[in-house]
This record gives sequence, structure tokens and C-alpha cells, in this order.
Amino acid sequence: MGGDWVPPGVDLSVPSAARMYDYFLGGKDHFKVDRERAEQVIQGFPDVREVARANRAFLGAAVRAAAEAGVRQFIDLGAGLPTQGHVHEVARPIRPDTRVVYVDIDPVACAHARALLPDAATAVVDADIRRPSDVLDAPEVRELIDWSEPVALLLISVLHFIDDADDPAGIIGAFTGRMVSGSHLAMTVATGNEDHDTSRLVDAYKGSGTGSGGLRSPQQIADFFTGFDLLAPGLVDVFDWPEPSAEQRPDRAIRLLAGVGRRP
Repeated sequence: MGGDWVPPGVDLSVPSAARMYDYFLGGKDHFKVDRERAEQVIQGFPDVREVARANRAFLGAAVRAAAEAGVRQFIDLGAGLPTQGHVHEVARPIRPDTRVVYVDIDPVACAHARALLPDAATAVVDADIRRPSDVLDAPEVRELIDWSEPVALLLISVLHFIDDADDPAGIIGAFTGRMVSGSHLAMTVATGNEDHDTSRLVDAYKGSGTGSGGLRSPQQIADFFTGFDLLAPGLVDVFDWPEPSAEQRPDRAIRLLAGVGRRP
């Protein structure tokens, strides 16, 4: 990892999905256990680094779309480690008064994010999004988020880590139930290809500080947007948002579907 500092209480024998993602993106904030587990993922999903970069690009595009539509409040659930193109960095050139709350369960991710916060209009909440009330009742959320105005809720590569027993639709609903007209919901979720065996890839993420919700069908993912109108081009491969990719992509075992919805 970049530097030797580790937040108190971090178990270096347990991999972290957030730090694995940082590894895929070419970052430096990860440990040996994360690199080893990430390499297992790469064995089952060789183009995972390319997908991670497309996923990060989608986040930027989704934030710009919301900011251009007038949204100036963002909640980034499962924000992960800070990498280039933080939400506030993307939104503020469009909406200088943007307020952002970053949420993650990984103490390393939260500690690094706090160190990079530019001002009091950004905050980090260390919480498990499987308990929405822990997020919604956090002082930082109460202080920065005004639910009477549009809010953008970001769930980027999060929901495939949520078990069905934890009710992912209910988690989303706990937030969207407060969101007024003009609010945005952006997410990417992994879906499988029935022609491929994805078990090795799913197994590689077990024990990485997340649930093992696994892959979801396109219809299940579309249902997460209930109550929102999908912006063009709709729910598509992450490489095809906001514009279709000109590159012919190989048949993949796993795809990330991406979409941005607006509350009418």
C-alpha cells in the first residue's frame, strides 16, 4: 500500500472489495491480501481492469448529467477509495455549491477520503448501507442533505454485493422514498451471461467485506429504477453509456449494466 499507515482496527488478513477496485484502477491503496484476491478475479474475468475504468467513467458521466439538470446534492453509497474524478470534482465546475456525502464500510477508504475532503460541504460516513437508517440518521447527512430539494443517489458497483436477504430494493427505497421530483438515481450492477460459468468470479469476492448477492438479471436491475424515468440510452452496458461504444467487445461472462434515472 502507498505508505505504511493503516487505520486502527483494520484486519490485514481480510481482503476489501474497495481496495481490490483500487488495484484494478491502477491505484496504490491496497494490501497484499487485496492484490492476491484481485488476481483471482482477473483469472475469471480477464478484462476486469478495463471494465473498472469504464465504470469510473460512467460515474463521472452520471454526475455531470445530474449536475447539468440542476442537482447540487449527492450521496455516493459504497464510494470506495478516493480516485481521480471524485463526485465533488466533477460536479462543482457545473454547480459550485454542490454538497456531497461519501459512504463506505471500509475504514481505509473512509480515512483516505476524509484526508482529501476540500471543505465542510463534503463529508464521509463510515456505515453499512445494508442498514440505511445508519446512513440517513448520520449527522453529516442531516447537515448536508436537504430532502426537499433534488438529490442524486449513486450506487456504483454496489448492489451485486448485497444479498437478497438484505433486501436491495428496500435499501434503495429507504433513500428514494425521500427523494423529490428532479432527483436522480444512478447505478451499475453486474449481470451474468448464461453461456458462461461465473461461479469462480463470484467466489473470489466472498469474504471481501461485502455480501455475496451475486449477479442479477437485466429485469431485476431495471426494477431497481422503479419510480424513475431512465435517461437515454437507458439501461445498457457500462461501455455504452452515454454513447454506444464503437469498439466490438468480446463475449463476456459478466457485464456491468449502467443507468441513470430521473424522478418525474
